[in-house]
Amino acid sequence: MSLSRRQRFPRSRRSVPAARRFTGATLAEWGRTEREYDIRLCVSELVTNALLHGVPPGREMCVSLTADDEVLRVEVRDSGDGDPQVRHLSAEECTGRGLWVVRELADDFGVSEHVVGKTVWAVFKVSPPLGQ
Repeated sequence: MSLSRRQRFPRSRRSVPAARRFTGATLAEWGRTEREYDIRLCVSELVTNALLHGVPPGREMCVSLTADDEVLRVEVRDSGDGDPQVRHLSAEECTGRGLWVVRELADDFGVSEHVVGKTVWAVFKVSPPLGQ
């Protein structure tokens, strides 16, 4: 059984905790909470990156969650350009580790480019919900 949910968020700092709540509520509803902390942290990082680097003022971004069998996919789409990449930073640098965190926690991640904007996605292997 395939499940899918999508929500748009404005370009606002309040969107980061709102996206985490959306993710947590969706995972709970689907019975897919075993990796909830990792997934919610990755959503925070991807939404923060979209706000800081990817969404021009006045635009929205979209957070999508899909679950199919034993894989859960998180996508954050924004209308900005750019090519998000994992950065190699020194211990003294205070920012720039978001995609490194996503790479370490997710089973896979990447970027899909669109005519306008991009989608940064992460995939998590999960157990099927109870009763399936």
